[in-house]
Amino acid sequence: MTDTPLSQRVLREHVASVYFNYNATFLARVVFVLVFGGFMYLQLGDPMVLPFVVLHLALYLGMYFTPRWSPAVPPAESAWWARKITRIVTLLGFADALAPWIFVPAGNLPVTAALMVVMMGNCARAVQSLRPLKAALFGHTLPMMGGLIVALAWQGDAIHLFLAAFATIYLVLMLRVGVQEHRLLADSLVLRFEKEALAVRLEEQIAATERASEEKTRFLASASHDLRQPLHAIALFGAALENELRGRPEGANAERLMRAVNALGTSLDTMLDVSRLDAGVVTPEFRAVQLDALFLPLNHMFSPQAEQKELQLRVRASGLWVRSDPQLLHRMLSNLIDNALKYTVSGGVTVRARARGNAVWIEVRDTGVGIAPEQIGRIFEEFYQVGNPGRDRSQGLGIGLSIVQRLSLLLDHPLQVHSRPGRGTHFRVVLPAAAPLAGADPQGVEAHRQRAAGARRTLPGRVLLVDDEAEIREAMGELLRSWSIEVHAVADEAEAEKALARAEGEARPFDLLMCDYRLAEGNDGLDAGLRLRQRFGTRMPLLLVTGETAPERLQRVRASGVAVLFKPVDAGKLLRTLSELAPAGVS
Repeated sequence: MTDTPLSQRVLREHVASVYFNYNATFLARVVFVLVFGGFMYLQLGDPMVLPFVVLHLALYLGMYFTPRWSPAVPPAESAWWARKITRIVTLLGFADALAPWIFVPAGNLPVTAALMVVMMGNCARAVQSLRPLKAALFGHTLPMMGGLIVALAWQGDAIHLFLAAFATIYLVLMLRVGVQEHRLLADSLVLRFEKEALAVRLEEQIAATERASEEKTRFLASASHDLRQPLHAIALFGAALENELRGRPEGANAERLMRAVNALGTSLDTMLDVSRLDAGVVTPEFRAVQLDALFLPLNHMFSPQAEQKELQLRVRASGLWVRSDPQLLHRMLSNLIDNALKYTVSGGVTVRARARGNAVWIEVRDTGVGIAPEQIGRIFEEFYQVGNPGRDRSQGLGIGLSIVQRLSLLLDHPLQVHSRPGRGTHFRVVLPAAAPLAGADPQGVEAHRQRAAGARRTLPGRVLLVDDEAEIREAMGELLRSWSIEVHAVADEAEAEKALARAEGEARPFDLLMCDYRLAEGNDGLDAGLRLRQRFGTRMPLLLVTGETAPERLQRVRASGVAVLFKPVDAGKLLRTLSELAPAGVS
């Protein structure tokens, strides 16, 4: 229907409107002509009443049994049906025009007045029902009212001439009303169909945009996975090499290599954060958060960067508490501070918190280049950076503020931004205030002590590694063995099953099962790991290692509740995770 020309669609609606009252019009006409004929016969006793009534009944029956329009009729045939209904109502108009010549006797003004009222009412009804088809409107009313006007004027006396003039004026006014209503109806239909066409085009554009977004997500996920695989191997080999060369002159090169690998891994992890947020796999854990304990590590994290650029970084204590997820809020604020430092050449960055009723404002102010008003709406777009058309990598990927906006929506912490070009930018995060917890550590000293105590780690003694890539198996084995962990590496589920059976027979069980998510021939490492644990009835911890960033797969991993690390795996994070998963009593 949307491909049908607009004129045909409008005409189809006009025809449908006229035919909508087809049955009701037929019944009303039959009843009317019988009552009207009976009344006129009683008043005049004229035998011509009977042929008049029979003629009309014959026309009505013909109208009733003739084929009718239905919604199944193609729009292209609407013009033919419009002409057909126009011919029918025109014929009825000529039949009605006979009434004045029969029922306007000389000197009988009451009957003449009654006939005029009836025919003028019939004219008003015709204008109301036939206005969608202007030709049908004129075809019916002109013969009918024309017959009345001529019949009245034919009498020749003053009263009949007056009535003829009155009927003429009435006809002209009614036709004018009908034409105006026809135009309004046509315009409203045109507007309606144009809106529908716009809505269809909008839906198509939305669908195209969604497809493009899905394709972009799939491309980024595929590209990220393909990049993560070799980088993961490099990171593992590099970490093992760094351990071996520690304390030797050659160790400096290994450290430089790992810094480069970690920088690249950070870039990939930033894109992973976007995928995880879009996938809905990040669930906030709200609790009372002490801002001073959160600000302290932020100050330690960014002070070296500020000193390197000769900027002042002021992170002011406030003693305030808020309700939020501490890790996600830390990521949100760190992105804001990092962004401020990148775009500030002189002066500095200030981070402070202020109480405002039941809310707390966390403000990050800088004295940087500022943002033009027309660009403020774009700074939260992915990969968009103000004043970096050359994509200088030292200024990041342009995803930091995009992540900030996503976290703002996820945490329901409204984000506000004000900026003046050349004067700096002011970001404000609005959070709900929270009551302080009893016995809180204001400077985070206890947290630092616990982290230091955690340096003495408990690691699993034996690990079964399932990965289809030989280089990954070799690199992971080298790294784990450098930590005095015994590693048995296999390529698939079948080999892993044999290894578990042997370990069970030798009474030397594995302490941890580590699986790659994407195995050879499309096999799923998560399913394989869960099957192996179920098959051998063991509670052995399962650690999933993956380079996947596709939202649907991230959702599935999260739903499983299995521990997961994303490639390239940082050696320090791997060490901490192994320590957390190691069974009690294993050393």
